[in-house]
Amino acid sequence: MELLRKILDDYSYYLSIERGLSANTESSYRSDVEEFFSHCDKMPSDVTADDIISWLSARGENVSDTGGPNSTGSGKSHKGEGGVSRRSQARLLSSLKSFFGWYAEDGNREDNPCDGVDAPKLGRYLPDVLSVEEVSAIMEAVDLSRPGGRRDRALLEVLYGCGLRVSEVVSLRISDIFFEDGFLRIIGKGNKERLVPIGEVALGCISDYLDVREKPSAGYEDILFLNRFGRALSRVAVFKTVKEAVSAAGIYKNVSPHTFRHSFATHLIENGADLRVVQEMLGHESVLTTEIYTHIDSSTWQNAVLAHHPRKN
Repeated sequence: MELLRKILDDYSYYLSIERGLSANTESSYRSDVEEFFSHCDKMPSDVTADDIISWLSARGENVSDTGGPNSTGSGKSHKGEGGVSRRSQARLLSSLKSFFGWYAEDGNREDNPCDGVDAPKLGRYLPDVLSVEEVSAIMEAVDLSRPGGRRDRALLEVLYGCGLRVSEVVSLRISDIFFEDGFLRIIGKGNKERLVPIGEVALGCISDYLDVREKPSAGYEDILFLNRFGRALSRVAVFKTVKEAVSAAGIYKNVSPHTFRHSFATHLIENGADLRVVQEMLGHESVLTTEIYTHIDSSTWQNAVLAHHPRKN
């Protein structure tokens, strides 16, 4: 299937060059599409909505055309025969929709077969949130006397104190830390830049870590968080650091690095921060995404806007 491989290569080029997606995102999209074509022995121009429904059904719960999935759900990890959750099915369908949309725009077919398939209903997904007391316990549980202790404490303080994604914290550069002004310059999803305030506690932990920071390997001189070999920390290392600190603090919630980001946003909102400000700090394109992250029902801020609107009744 040399022709199919060339089509997929062109699609990968479109994702990375024209859309500017990260290598991880591009790889995920392509992997999903390749998996589909390993199941469906057709060329892209011949694929139908039924083919996509058949594949998704084989991967998990039954999916119908135009009527959507056969059952509604909460968006949690409810799995069907193929062991794939509704959330995973929605992601797979999204990947195919992107591929066939590109393929049609390129003039290779007139329609997108995914238009005849409804995505599974996900509902609201709300991961565990740490309390302020639990966050403090996790920070205090880090042993600063051991090798890497100061780095791990600074890492956790930045994850929580600035609400960063894992990808953002592992790529954070020293030159992007403005100590006197109290800001970080972050390059987030889609290569978009934003400024994020950073508090004195997190800055102090960074300063303490810089005093004992590992000698950087060539090319990593400006990367803030380094492993013992002087290279940038991996995402896996960040997850491990979080798990170890949470365990040491005696907390039994399902905590990941993203839990700190979610808790950061939640605590800001609970203390009266404006939703739009939190949106900017998190780097969300849509305020609706921020609303989901912060547990606030859309009617809450919708009513607040309407109540103060100059054209209200």
